[in-house]
Parts: sequence; structure tokens; C-alpha cells
Amino acid sequence: MIKSAILLYFSCLLSLPGCVRGNGNTTATQASPLSGVAGTPDDTVGSVLPGGEGLETATFAGGCFWCIDAPFEDLGGVRKVVSGYSGGSVRNPTYEQVSTGSTGHLETVQVTFDPQVISYSEILDVYWREFDPTDAGGSFYDRGSQYLSAIFYHTEAQRIIAEATKQFLEKSGVFGGPVVTKVVRFQSFYPAEDHHQHYCKTNSGQYHAYRAGSGRDAYIEKTWGRIAWSGFAKPPDEELKKKLTALQFQVTQEEGTERPFDNEYDENKRPGIYVDVVSGEPLFSSTDKFNSGTGWPSFTKPIDPRALVKKTDRSLLDERVEVRSRYGDSHLGHVFYDGPPPTRLRYCMNSAAMRFISVDDMQKDGYGSFLWLFK
Repeated sequence: MIKSAILLYFSCLLSLPGCVRGNGNTTATQASPLSGVAGTPDDTVGSVLPGGEGLETATFAGGCFWCIDAPFEDLGGVRKVVSGYSGGSVRNPTYEQVSTGSTGHLETVQVTFDPQVISYSEILDVYWREFDPTDAGGSFYDRGSQYLSAIFYHTEAQRIIAEATKQFLEKSGVFGGPVVTKVVRFQSFYPAEDHHQHYCKTNSGQYHAYRAGSGRDAYIEKTWGRIAWSGFAKPPDEELKKKLTALQFQVTQEEGTERPFDNEYDENKRPGIYVDVVSGEPLFSSTDKFNSGTGWPSFTKPIDPRALVKKTDRSLLDERVEVRSRYGDSHLGHVFYDGPPPTRLRYCMNSAAMRFISVDDMQKDGYGSFLWLFK
């Protein structure tokens, strides 16, 4: 009833488009705070799905499944997103049954992804930023057990990573209270009715109205800050050539590659973040940097996977995955599946595509909302 009332009222106010505004020589120098801990068991992260060779799955709940579904719809490496129900005792429940709160099910989202493009740890990084994990009675305006949050792990490796991310975020104080999200073993998943699938795309206006009306968007902005770079417009080449060095322009605008072992950040060990040299959008943290031995700065994962766009690159004989910044559209480098645990990924970046901002300068340079990464 509450969800319907919010939709009816706010659909008159809002109508917004879209869902979402080194081989073998990898030695980790720092454990990523949001990627678990060094020494994560070397087993498969995720369940391999029938008919989806090499693909894995992640299952979690964070309130209304329309809103948890949305951030994964166009995420690089994600192959399928399905809204449904998990955690209850009734087989094949309907939305009406789950809505009573009597079946034990939670509104849940299941994400099928390619671990060679995006890791389970990165999937969780997106998940934690989309709801209030301190709410033990529901989710924003939606109250009841069916709107509680939970991570349903499929393997022991998933459990370890989920628990590690939960513990780190709770200690960081970013949420301002204890994290009540449960980490429980996956048992079953039942897809929801067709009209609930991909709701952010099939009912865009109502979806955005619901997000705003429920208080979810306001909470996310208050907790994580506004994405100031979403309005960035890349200048024409003539202006960029004046702003950038010849190498920076070649790398970011012409998909060039700088020389290994002869670049600014390969050996940089100072704490801080790396931002797009063109737009300034935050990309990587020193907490996820490691010595890959390749001669280029390497990271196990980005600060937020949604800041990157991944494209198939066939410019060489071997097909690769190119990594670009979302708003600056800068060529950054490539991602390879030969990194250290727990992500197994190596984001091989060009120093010329990035600007380093030390922890001491982050506040004055406008990146204070990311200081929690270093607590």
C-alpha cells in the first residue's frame, strides 16, 4: 500500500529517464579494505550457472528489488539481473504472498556476472551503496520483514568477502550505526513476476518517483555524497590539447599506451586516490594498489565499479577488455584476470590518464567524502 501511494503521488512530480544517473607476477602490497583480506581461500567465487560457462552469481536483498536491480543493469561484466524472492519457506511465492510478510521471503536480486570482467567484491561494493544497512525494520518507507537486507552467499569465499566488507564498513563509521544486514547461506531463489523485472527501464518515471518518494535517493546522497562529475562535458580536442601534455592526450583520447617502468605512478606508494586527468572523477584508491611487476600502476578494483565503462578491445590479436572513465570518457587501460585474491583482477592503468591526490590534500581538493576509505 505504501509503495503504491508513493508512486501515485510522486509520479505526478517526476519523470526521469534511465536507470542510473601482468601474467603470473602479482604481489599484493596492500589488502583492499572492501575486497576482503589477504589470503582469501582460492576457490570459486560464486556458483557456476547451468548453461553459463564461466559465469557466476550473486544474490542479495536491500529493500525494494526495483531499486537494487537498477545499478547492475548496465554494469560492465554483468550478464543478467533478475528480481525475485529468497529466504522463505513457500515454494514459488507470488508478490501478493510475499507482501504479507508471512512467507519469510525477502525481495531479492540475483546478478549473473563474468568474474573475468567484474569480481564478486566489486558487485558488493555497488550493493552496499544502494540502501541503508542499519535499518532492522524494513527499508525506507517500506516496512516489514520482506524488505530487510541480506547477502545470500553461494560459496565459502563469498561468505568471507561479504563478512569482510561488512566489518570494514561498520568500522569505517560511514553508515553512522551498526550494520544489521545478515550474511546467510543461499538456499533458493524464485523469479518475480514479469512486470517487476527491469522496472527502472520499463517504468522509468514511476521508478524514479518511487526512489525519490521513499527517501532512498536522499539517504544515498547524504551518506555517499553527490556525483558531481555526472554533469561533466568533455571539452573539444583543441581545448584538451592545451590542458593535457602530449602523452596524456595520446593515452586518454587516442587509446595510447605509455612506456612500462617509465611513468609517474608505477612505484607510487603514498596513500591517496587516483582521479581522471580530464574530468577529475575518482577512479582508484591506493588501498587497492599492488605491485604487478608489469611496469604500470595496477589495482585490484576501482573505488566504485560504476565509475568505469568496459569495452571489448580487438586492436591486438588477443581480445582484451578496455577500461574507460564513465563521465570523462578517457581511455585508462585494460583489465586482466591474472591479479591477486580476492578479486583476481588486475586493472592495468596508464599513469598519464590519472592524477594522484594524497590523503592530506583530499579534503581541500573536494574529495573529502572518500576519506572513509583510509580509516
